[in-house]
Amino acid sequence: MITLTAYMFISLGLFVCGVITMMARKNIIAILLGVELILNAAAINFVAFTKFLNHSVDGQVMTLFIIVIAAAEAAVGLAIVIRFYQIRESVHIDDATQLQS
Repeated sequence: MITLTAYMFISLGLFVCGVITMMARKNIIAILLGVELILNAAAINFVAFTKFLNHSVDGQVMTLFIIVIAAAEAAVGLAIVIRFYQIRESVHIDDATQLQS
């Protein structure tokens, strides 16, 4: 049987990969993928803690909310990236800072 510690290490690995992806990349799409990894790490935590501590469906319900929010974030984020690409013909985050002025 898989222990709670194993789930936590998997979640930690996903979270660290997501943070490194967000910090190291200048591509907007890669940054969105990093956010997705962080949300998946949180979902694993919710399900694992519910399985081992409460034995209820609260973690699964919260994970469904996370999945819905991640799907909405991906749809809106992709729409923004597509529009940004149409304007600037680039998806690098450095070009997005020029839009502030």
